[in-house]
Amino acid sequence: MSERLFGCIEAGGTKFVAGIVAAPDDIRETARFDTKSPDETIGATIAWLQEAVDRHGALTAIGIASFGPLELDRRATNWGHITRTTKPGWSNCDFAGRVVRAFSLPVGFDTDVNGAALAESRWGAGRGQNMCVYITIGTGIGGGAIVDGKPLHGLTHPEMGHIRPPRHPADLDFAGICPFHGDCLEGLASGPAIKARWGTSLSELAPDHAAHDIIAWYLAQMVVTLQSIMEPGRVILGGGVMGTPGLIGRVRERTEFLGKGYFRGRAQDIIVPPALGDKAGLLGGLALALDV
Repeated sequence: MSERLFGCIEAGGTKFVAGIVAAPDDIRETARFDTKSPDETIGATIAWLQEAVDRHGALTAIGIASFGPLELDRRATNWGHITRTTKPGWSNCDFAGRVVRAFSLPVGFDTDVNGAALAESRWGAGRGQNMCVYITIGTGIGGGAIVDGKPLHGLTHPEMGHIRPPRHPADLDFAGICPFHGDCLEGLASGPAIKARWGTSLSELAPDHAAHDIIAWYLAQMVVTLQSIMEPGRVILGGGVMGTPGLIGRVRERTEFLGKGYFRGRAQDIIVPPALGDKAGLLGGLALALDV
């Protein structure tokens, strides 16, 4: 039996990563593209994959883990589209359809965070859990949940970055930056929200700066909300903001405080970093390709 190769695309608001992947521990080649216009970025990604096929061999399927919001209902006329996004120029973009037409292969399509959550549940920090959640805190905030091995979908995918946390008492004057909701979680705790308040990234602020406790407060509110709704065995926190030294410890401490001992499990066991590191998104594409 010949080996199976998969085309994997991690599509973020800042960069795209494309890869030829045989298995989680067998990534043959990757390429990175800055996220510009849909024509430029998707076109460059498709062209690279086509050239990579000449070097590595035919693909079995392609998986796309993309920023959203997305239309995931395959019965919908706009399945595979990025819908109403805050990324300029990308609303109503037919992403998956372009890939299908270019390769005539099965294409798995879901959010970048659902893809990363799926990869972490199979090969990373969420292994062995009936339910795990992956949250990325960076340019935006998004979350995906895996329940019994499958991404959670409703009318569409979860939008965990747009929950409305209680305001921190020392942060009442900031309006928030989300163009849709103002002071939702993304509007308060994303990288751009941090910079809008304090002029720089969280990691560049002094360790005793009030921003660290404020952002940890908001992220802990999110974790407690998730515990209230579905009690995940793991809440995996990734993204650039989580690279701030000491932040995950502050989130754990705040979660324990806010939870008041009501929820099962210890915060230090439940709130963890990604085990797959910066490969979680690309391997999310692999998981989606395997499942299509």
